[in-house]
Amino acid sequence: MPPSPFPRSWTDRSRPGYKVRYAVRHPERVVPYVRRAGRDLWLRLRSRGDHVAYYRGVMASDTARSPEAAVGGAPSRERWLAIGRMQFDYLLGHGLRPEDRMLEIGCGNLRAGWRFIRHLEPGHYYGIDISPDILIEAKRTLVRYGLQDRVPYLTPVDDLTLDFLPDAHFTVVHAHSVFSHSPLEVIDECLAHVGRVLAPGGFFDFTFDRTEGREHQVLREDFYYRTETLVGLAHKHGLRARFMDDWELLPHGQSKLRVTGPEPDRAVP
Repeated sequence: MPPSPFPRSWTDRSRPGYKVRYAVRHPERVVPYVRRAGRDLWLRLRSRGDHVAYYRGVMASDTARSPEAAVGGAPSRERWLAIGRMQFDYLLGHGLRPEDRMLEIGCGNLRAGWRFIRHLEPGHYYGIDISPDILIEAKRTLVRYGLQDRVPYLTPVDDLTLDFLPDAHFTVVHAHSVFSHSPLEVIDECLAHVGRVLAPGGFFDFTFDRTEGREHQVLREDFYYRTETLVGLAHKHGLRARFMDDWELLPHGQSKLRVTGPEPDRAVP
């Protein structure tokens, strides 16, 4: 595939040299990083290699500190609203209709979800998350915005097999800042099953942290992938993925892919 016109970075944030240089430039962030590293060690030992259990612990810790910060960004209500609005406006610009049936993977505390719920017809929003703690905050968001009559579904999960959801049901599947925190086996699991729940003509949008250099992770919380890796993974499961250039024009640090089902077979004339 041709190189992206919007390259991210060749920087490998896992290398010791990068960490030293970063610490020199930002000494005020050294202590928070050390605390985060200590939490990472404790959670990895407790979860015994289960990434979902590990990241559920991360979310419980972050949610206790600040529900807004737990779903990305600084602990600021304004930032929370702005990122949610960006996600909503983007899908609205891509034709999101009230009659669409939407599955949001990693719905969090409904940073964007409350806007989707308000836009969609009642019962047309289904949010899932691995964190029961953040789903409690999602319920509070529903109450804050008076959306009880939209009857959204909010469900905790412990994997991304989506096995409890119906075939060919969702016209839009959305995962914002989920794969940026996921090892490749979790992304592979999702892509192996999402095609089953996609309705004909539906699509699955997800963001990821993109690197043009070596793929790497930092503290098992932040994962950086090359675009072609994720495109190839989708192809392995019979799906097509394309890079969303217009998302790159927005003030957001992650990139976006759109996954759709395979092209229908053409009739032989």
